[in-house]
Amino acid sequence: MTTDNPGALVRRMQECFNTRQFDQADELHTPDCFSHALGTAGFAAGKSAWRNLVAQFPDIRVVAEDVLVDRDKVAVRSSIEGIPLPDDGQQPMMIEIFRVENGRIAENWALGQGLPYSAETLASTPDQH
Repeated sequence: MTTDNPGALVRRMQECFNTRQFDQADELHTPDCFSHALGTAGFAAGKSAWRNLVAQFPDIRVVAEDVLVDRDKVAVRSSIEGIPLPDDGQQPMMIEIFRVENGRIAENWALGQGLPYSAETLASTPDQH
């Protein structure tokens, strides 16, 4: 799936995660997409991280709170539901920036707050698939 609406593309990617349709997210990414959080090219590592995350937190959901689009970039502030709240009781949040190329996600960056996991632990956890 490609789209001329970068915001809709990123929302569709979140929908794939929330509905556990990980394989359908392949078509949303360029073959050589690069995840700065995981330090890898291609979406295979992203799908593996998604599967590992769901194995640890079966009820996890990502809810877009703000989606900002500027030409080929999309910034998303999302709340993370279905995981333990941190000691301070604040809702876990994530900020991601995506670069879109030819209607697909070509690059992404991510930072989280209050998350009980890191990109390093997700990338190093054995794939549950």
